Amino acid sequence: MRFLSMVRINERAGQRPSAQLMEDMGKLMTELSAAGSLLDTAGLQPTAEGKRVRLSRGRQTVMDGPFTEAKEVVAGYAMLQVASMDEALEITRRFLAVHGDDWDLECEVRQVMEHCPEAA
Repeated sequence: MRFLSMVRINERAGQRPSAQLMEDMGKLMTELSAAGSLLDTAGLQPTAEGKRVRLSRGRQTVMDGPFTEAKEVVAGYAMLQVASMDEALEITRRFLAVHGDDWDLECEVRQVMEHCPEAA
């Protein structure tokens, strides 16, 4: 099963990853990739560099970031391939633990809906 673990941060806190955090995260990602549990991961640019596209009553609008109404934003993600939600949570806990005591983050973990072939 595939799971998406989305890292949420308070973008206004201004925290930046240290060189040590990047090194430790790299080691964890290498380990999980070699085990086949980590399919993909990345951090996201700040919302100031993003856009939102909204569809409302058939009309689309584009809004430039930053998105001031959002207190917490998705700052990164990890796509996991594991046997259960419990395994996905364990890996997510490991990602969070690498950050140490100075960070205030949370991850939302959700199973990816697999494609269902159409009934014949």
